[in-house]
Amino acid sequence: MIEEAIKLMEEGKLIVYPTDTLYGIGANIFLRQSVLKIYEIKRRPYDMPISICLHDIDEIEKYAILNDVAEKLIEKFLPDMLTIILKKKDSIPDYISKEKVAIRIPANEIALSLAKKFPITATSANIHGGEEPRSIQIAKKQLGDAIAMYIDAGKLPGKHSTIVDLSEGKIKIIREGAIKAEELNV
Repeated sequence: MIEEAIKLMEEGKLIVYPTDTLYGIGANIFLRQSVLKIYEIKRRPYDMPISICLHDIDEIEKYAILNDVAEKLIEKFLPDMLTIILKKKDSIPDYISKEKVAIRIPANEIALSLAKKFPITATSANIHGGEEPRSIQIAKKQLGDAIAMYIDAGKLPGKHSTIVDLSEGKIKIIREGAIKAEELNV
């Protein structure tokens, strides 16, 4: 199943996969047409960057510029329900994001296995503003045949990840989610 999903993403197709929060849409971040297809099927505004999913914390340095605050939060929380925003390196294509990159390392073995060969997109498997994809059925109802493969892991917690911008070396909460603001003090 994992190998088949990776092959589909290598071919430019989209998959839906489980994370530790909601179901996400997975595509190879280095295939521009795949990423643009996500914007199209989600009806997502093009000025909203898409997060990426990495398979482990050692990979972050390849794609983003770390700082002391980021390193402390990464050590304390990842993998977990936290999305960190950092200044991006040139290894991240501009169609993903112009200056910063949002990174997820979910506490979910399927998601981590899918991101092992290359980083994948990490955006919820729903129409922009639509019902949160806590189950494959909710995702399928919204995305249908635009997805080449759905990986069903049952009902997920449905809590959003907490998004923090760490790009300036301090914690700026963009969205409070599963991890509460007071837990972020490092």
